[in-house]
Amino acid sequence: MTYSPFKLTLLSFAILASFSAHAHAEYTDVNSDSSVKNETEKVKAKKTKKAKADKEAVELEDMIITQRADSLVGIAGSASEGHVGQEQLKYRPITRPSEVLETVPGLISSQHSGEGKASQYYLRGFNLDHGTDFLTQVDGVPVNLPSHSHGQGWMDTNFLIPELIQTINYQKGNYYAENGDFSSAGAADIQYMKNLPDHTVKFTGGSFDYYRGLVMGSQKVGDGNLLYAGETVHNGGPWQVSNEYLKFNGVLKYSEEHGDHGWSITGMAMGADWNSTDQIPKRAVNNGTIDRFGAVDPTDGGRSDRYSVTGEWHRQDKDSKTQLMAYGLFTSLDLYSNFTYFMDDPVNGDQFGQPDKRYVTGFKAAHTIFHKLGRFDSESTFGLQFRNDNIQNSLTHTKAQQILDYTRNDTIWQSSLSPYFDNKTTWINWFKTDLGLRLDGYRFNVSKSNQNANNGTVYDGLVSPKLGMVFGPWAETEFYLNGGLGFHSNDARGVNTTVDPSTGKSTDADGNLIQKAVPLSRTYGAEIGARSNWIEGLNSTLAIWWLDIDSELVFVGDAGTTEASHPSRRYGIESANFYSPNSWLTLDADLSFSKARFQGNPSEGSYIPGAVETVIASGATVHDVYGGFYGGPRLRYFGPRALIEDNSVRSQETLMLSSTIGYEFNKHIKLQGEVFNMLNRKDSGIDYFYSSCLKTDPCYNSGNGGGINDIHFHPVEPISFRISLITNF
Repeated sequence: MTYSPFKLTLLSFAILASFSAHAHAEYTDVNSDSSVKNETEKVKAKKTKKAKADKEAVELEDMIITQRADSLVGIAGSASEGHVGQEQLKYRPITRPSEVLETVPGLISSQHSGEGKASQYYLRGFNLDHGTDFLTQVDGVPVNLPSHSHGQGWMDTNFLIPELIQTINYQKGNYYAENGDFSSAGAADIQYMKNLPDHTVKFTGGSFDYYRGLVMGSQKVGDGNLLYAGETVHNGGPWQVSNEYLKFNGVLKYSEEHGDHGWSITGMAMGADWNSTDQIPKRAVNNGTIDRFGAVDPTDGGRSDRYSVTGEWHRQDKDSKTQLMAYGLFTSLDLYSNFTYFMDDPVNGDQFGQPDKRYVTGFKAAHTIFHKLGRFDSESTFGLQFRNDNIQNSLTHTKAQQILDYTRNDTIWQSSLSPYFDNKTTWINWFKTDLGLRLDGYRFNVSKSNQNANNGTVYDGLVSPKLGMVFGPWAETEFYLNGGLGFHSNDARGVNTTVDPSTGKSTDADGNLIQKAVPLSRTYGAEIGARSNWIEGLNSTLAIWWLDIDSELVFVGDAGTTEASHPSRRYGIESANFYSPNSWLTLDADLSFSKARFQGNPSEGSYIPGAVETVIASGATVHDVYGGFYGGPRLRYFGPRALIEDNSVRSQETLMLSSTIGYEFNKHIKLQGEVFNMLNRKDSGIDYFYSSCLKTDPCYNSGNGGGINDIHFHPVEPISFRISLITNF
C-alpha cells in the first residue's frame, strides 16, 4: 500500500487522537522527590542582584530546557532553531544512539550496514551521507571528521549515551556565525549532564540477541561533582550473518561551579566491532538467490575506537561572559565493504578496506560583552576556533579483510583557523537583529601518497556574513528573516589529486582530465519563518527555506577519487508542532517537504539522487498515568526519493510505527518495554541505484566488464521487542 503525505498526516493525527482519548489520570509530579528535576521543567531567566565589590554576579538567560513545549519566543533567532531535553528523550523508543537526532524536525537517521558504522542522515533535501553538511557537536567538540577514508564529514555518533543528554540545541541553515564547516543544512550541539539525581543501573534485553547494560551516576567530590557512566551493548540483528555488534563505552566528567565561574574536564572512551550487513541487490531477493536478510559478502565488517579528553572553563558577570575549551581526540576505523560484489574482480571479489586513524586537537574561545549601542541594548561576541587533524588513511583492495593491494595510501595534515564576530541588538521592543561575520582559513596537506604527484599543500579561505532579524512578539508570536553564506570543505586528497591514484595517469577511465577539487565550496541560504505560543501549551513553528551550493563536488572514499557534479538548489517548507494540553500528555507532529535539483539543465537529468523529499514524524507521550504508567507511540514516514538523475527510478516510502510503555513502581524501580516496527512492514531503511555483478548474473566472467543496474536496499528490521529493568538508588 502506498501512502500519500496528506494521508500520512491524517494518519499521524488519528493515532495521536486515539491514544490521547484513552489516556486519563490525576496528575502526580513524578519529580516531587527531586527539587533539581522540578527546576529543570521550564526555561529560567534569572538575574542575581546581589552586589559583590565592584561587580555583580549575573546569570543571564540560563536556559535549562527539558521539553520542546518550552517557549522560545523572545529567545530564538530563527523559526528552525530549537531545543530538546532529557524529559522528551527518555520516553522515545530508540533503536540506536543516532536516532536521538531525529528529535530535530525533518531529520532522518538510517543504517545500511552493521550497527557500528556511522548512520546515514537525511535533512532539507539532502542525502547527508554519513554527516556531510550537518554539524554535530558533543559538549562543543565536533563529531564530523574531514578527509575521512569513507566519506567527507564522517559523523559516528555511536559513542552517545542517550540517558546522559541534558539538551540537544539544533539550528538549521547557514545563518549562525559560531557554526562553520559542515553546517549548511543544520547543526546540533548535544550537551551532557554534569550531575545526576540518582545512581542508575539499567539492563535491557530484546529480540535478535540484543543486550545492553548501563551504569551511571554522580557523586560529590571535593568542591565539585564526579559523573560516571559505562555501557556495553551486543546486537545480533535479524540478519543471516549476525551483526555480532559488541560495544564498550564510558564517560567520566568532573565539574565545579563557583557562582560566577566554573570548569569541567571530561574523558570518553569507546570501542566496537561488528559484521556488516550491507545493502543487497533487489534482483537477488526477487529471484530467490538470497534472503531479504541475507548477505552477498559475509566477510564485510568493521572495528572503531574513539578516545577523547575535553577541558572547559566559563565565567560571567553583569558586563561580560567568557567561555574557553580545548579538546584532544583519537579515532580509528577499520571498515571492509563490498557494494559491487564481482563487477571489477570476478576472481577475488570487489571488497575494499578503508582504514582511518587520526589525532585531532582543537581550541575554542568566545568572549561576549553586554553593552549599549547608543541607547539600545546590545551584546557582541568575539570568537576564535582552531582545529588540527593528523590523519593516516588508505583505500585497499581486500578479500575476506586481507589486503591484496593499495588503491591509495595517504598521510594528511589538515588545519583550520576561524575567527568570528556576532552582534545581537534590540532596537525597539518588537525588532531585533543578529549580525555575524565569520572567516575560515584552511590548510590541506597531503604527503607520503602512494602517487607522489598527489602530494602537495593547498591554502584557502572564505568570509561568510550572516544576518537575522526578529519581529515581535505580538500575541506570543514572532516572525523571522534569516540569511547567510556558508561552505563545506572538500577532502584534502581531492584538493591535491592530479593523477588517478590506482593508475598514475592524469586522466580517468573515461579519458577526462583529472582536476583538483575546489577546497571550500560556497553555500547560500535564506529562511523566513514564524514561531507562536498563542494557544496555551502549543509551540508551533513554520519555516520556508532556500539553499544553493556552488558545487556538489565531493571526494568518493569508496573509489579514491573526486566526483564532480553541478551546482544545486534546494528549497522547502517545514512545520513543527509540540502540544502539551495538560501536565501528563504531550503531542507532536513535524512535517517537512523539500525539493532538490541540479542547476543548469544537465543532460542526464536534474534530480539529485537520494535527496529527501518528505518527512513526517509524530508521537504522543503520557506520564504518571494510573499511578506510574508512561510512554506512547511514534510514527515516522520517510517519503519516496529519486534514485537517479532523470527520476526514472524511485525508492518506496518507509513507514515505521514504534512505541514505548513503562511503569514506575516507585522512585527506585521502573520496568520499560519498547516495540519497533509494530506494523511489521517490509520497507527499506535505505535505497541506492547503481551497477553490480553477482556470480549468478550474465556479467560474471563475461569478459565484457560492467554490471547490472539495480536498486540495492537495506531492509528495516521486522517487528521486535526490548524490555528494560531500571533501578535508581
